[in-house]
Amino acid sequence: MYSRRLLIITVLAAGLGVVGGVAAWALLRLIGFTTNLALYGRFGWELPPTTELERSPALIIAPVIGALIVATMARAEPIIRGHGIPEAMESILLRQSRIRPLAALLKPLSAAVAIGTGGPFGAEGPIIVTGGASGSLLGQLIPVSPAERKVLLASGAAAGMCATFGAPLASIVLAFELLLFEFSRRSLIPVAAATAVAGGMHIWLFGSGPLFSVPVEEFAGISALPKYAGLGILCGLLAVVVARGLFLVEAIFRRLPVAEFWHPAIGAIVFGSIGLAVPRALGVGYDVIEDMLSARLALATVLALLVAKLVAWWFALGSGTSGGTLAPILIVGSAFGSAVALAVNDVLPVEVSASGFALVAMAATFGASIGGSLTSIVFVFELTQDYRILLPLILASVLADLVASAFLSETIMTEKLSRRGLRVVRDYRADPFSQVQVGDVMTAPAITLPDDATIADARKQVLTGRHNAYPLVDAAGISRGIISRTDLINAGDAMGAVRDIASADVVTIGRSDTVSRAMALLFDEDVEHLPVVDADGRVLGMCTRTDILRARHRERDEDLRQAPPLLGTWPGTLRFTRLGNRGVPPNERSQ
Repeated sequence: MYSRRLLIITVLAAGLGVVGGVAAWALLRLIGFTTNLALYGRFGWELPPTTELERSPALIIAPVIGALIVATMARAEPIIRGHGIPEAMESILLRQSRIRPLAALLKPLSAAVAIGTGGPFGAEGPIIVTGGASGSLLGQLIPVSPAERKVLLASGAAAGMCATFGAPLASIVLAFELLLFEFSRRSLIPVAAATAVAGGMHIWLFGSGPLFSVPVEEFAGISALPKYAGLGILCGLLAVVVARGLFLVEAIFRRLPVAEFWHPAIGAIVFGSIGLAVPRALGVGYDVIEDMLSARLALATVLALLVAKLVAWWFALGSGTSGGTLAPILIVGSAFGSAVALAVNDVLPVEVSASGFALVAMAATFGASIGGSLTSIVFVFELTQDYRILLPLILASVLADLVASAFLSETIMTEKLSRRGLRVVRDYRADPFSQVQVGDVMTAPAITLPDDATIADARKQVLTGRHNAYPLVDAAGISRGIISRTDLINAGDAMGAVRDIASADVVTIGRSDTVSRAMALLFDEDVEHLPVVDADGRVLGMCTRTDILRARHRERDEDLRQAPPLLGTWPGTLRFTRLGNRGVPPNERSQ
């Protein structure tokens, strides 16, 4: 039955891959049409390069008009505000992955209006939400469980990203890092199917080959890694600036003494004014990334784009209009890496690659900002299809994540949810209940009563013992029933044999069964004690809810074991320090 349902969900997810491809094609064409009409005064469906933007009043007027249109749409569907991924996460965690159908229509429309009128966004956030909303809608139209609906939502989101960028592996990783909150076979297979189909749609609609062309570089093995390690540390600090700057701007807008409807228009005035000074800071800016990676820009131009794009994006997204995060942060990161390389080459007697630094920095900054380093590593690698950059990419990205996590308690994706009282766990671990056997946590040997004991004997045992129920066994130790405190209370003043009032239908479990199964039996059968028996029915021990909690406590105790400072013990033998004796076997406890 499980395999059949998984097959059905996989087929549905593959269909979402087609939907994601069509939605990506339609959104990019709609953005191109709106951009040509609003900023260039002409008709066209292809996205024009930002180098064609000229300083004119349209760079302020168009964003304000677009912001008012988006604000009007947001009255009907609030989820279109911002980049939408936190709202998708919230729907998964709190609303059983239900997103209103209107979001699937208004999110791409609002994004096309916002980006097409100059908003400094990318198309990836809106298309991810659009695909996710499509998957959620499908899961509401057909009879599926909330877990299956979550998989469909994530499949649609991954399909949308893959169809836009042609990065299937990164799309799968993003679904697991940001949306699914699990890693299982039931989720991997449908998501992979959706991205595979969406990747095929991308090739059919947009062609094959990397999104960005990168000059051929020679990364000289381990000798180049220290340079990229330093860059990764700097990118971690940049990610802190990116995130905290956005949080600050959002806080400023929340305190404005004007209605929320007008916030996007105010933000549009700010980033439109920035666009007058630096026109290339507006719009999607994929051509800007291309110039950064090709090292075509001078240091002054790079710094201007870095500051202008960052501040424009802060005010655009912080004001609550509709747009994505990926392209802006990629531009900011690539500009930062390029600026660092150009400055180092001018000041220090070393030579570093401006294009290599730009490429690595955009991945490291993006991953550290959203809390998805693995997504960013795979994404940039797939975009460039250059294997030689992989080692510096990994090193810089993980160091950036390490630095950013030291200063940020929340990422761009989780801060909004945290303010709403919802904590998002980034680290996934195996369930200890499914790994530990009952025999490892049960109380043994079990305290039992002979099946010919009297009711008085049972009352005495319950009053003096630590359990509320005790198995009844025959001379061979085989379970014949169980007597509980409730049975004795219901018996009143009755006397006689305890087997006359005991429960003969005993729910038991084997010592090799998992604690997860024991927990399910306790709740499903509405019992508090599980006699643990062998294959012949002999009672070996007792498993209670308290015993089950020991499995979790054991894992926690293992996590709390910390090694002393390495330098303080080197070159001697390392020893583990335990926090007290709780959970430590008696023969290992300190005397």
